[in-house]
Amino acid sequence: MEYRYLGSSGLQVSSLSLGGWITFSHQLEEELAFECMKVAYDAGVNFFDNSESYGYGLSEKVMGKIIQKAGWKRSSLVMSTKVFWGGTGPNEIGLSRKHILEGVEAALARLQMDYVDLVFCHRPDIHTPMEETVRAMTYLIDSGKVFYWGTSEWSAQQIMEAYSVARRERLIPPQMEQPEYNLFHRDRVEREYAPLYRKIGLGTTVWSPLAGGLITGKYSQGVPKGSRSTLKDYEWLRDRFEGEEPRRRAEQVKQLQPIADELGCSMAQLGLAWCLKNPNVSTAIMGASSPEQVAENIEALTVVDRLTEQIMQRIEVVLDNKPEPEPDFREP
Repeated sequence: MEYRYLGSSGLQVSSLSLGGWITFSHQLEEELAFECMKVAYDAGVNFFDNSESYGYGLSEKVMGKIIQKAGWKRSSLVMSTKVFWGGTGPNEIGLSRKHILEGVEAALARLQMDYVDLVFCHRPDIHTPMEETVRAMTYLIDSGKVFYWGTSEWSAQQIMEAYSVARRERLIPPQMEQPEYNLFHRDRVEREYAPLYRKIGLGTTVWSPLAGGLITGKYSQGVPKGSRSTLKDYEWLRDRFEGEEPRRRAEQVKQLQPIADELGCSMAQLGLAWCLKNPNVSTAIMGASSPEQVAENIEALTVVDRLTEQIMQRIEVVLDNKPEPEPDFREP
């Protein structure tokens, strides 16, 4: 396993990590979830990602039970949660001080832990003053219940606003962002955040590195039965796999298959390795429905060094991506 620093912090996270979205709350029985986590942990994965909204808290409960059952040393783990969607009440949504503090306390109870390493603001909250959110996160860190805080799917401008507020008020700034990043979703990580890696030492824990499975080729013949987009409450995912754009991307996956064949790897391994080739990716969060899938995905680590400049250029030709100038971004 390769370990990378989380941005400018001293925290090291495994370059591949395991997330609990959907699979740990809707698709896996607890015993199967245990096997997936065990395969990952035994391979050196130390970062396990979660959220209060995953299965309405069920994912955190399952992960907490598994960790207790396995008896893993807490210091060997990097655990996260995210706050924003905690319920249906008026103060159970958003990034108010009340919801942040109560949301983290509830997550700790579900995980059966005294602290989490990382807390993400799951989305920006336009109704809560930024200083209120930054002060709440600083309080949690000062109280020892959280070690680092960050954001998820925030714009560069919003991240810089939080950073500026923290510096102005002598509070703790965000350390990491959790954006979507894969072969088909690149602009934010590669362009919009580019100044932030240098300016504030931003780390990234990217999600959907396989575009929800599209990069594996499983959707080349349409939406298969049992896939996450067929689950109750996740029908909205079908838009990612049906229509003209998904069909175009599925065709690009077919064109990338010969490159994977030359490298002696699967398309899933190629997609994960491509993400890890970006030095600004601290960790790529895997989603897996079987221990065999976890083991296969982890083998992507052996592919990264095989992605030569020539191979990367061939991938770009298939994707038909043209480099654009870096944006002129200034701190507000």
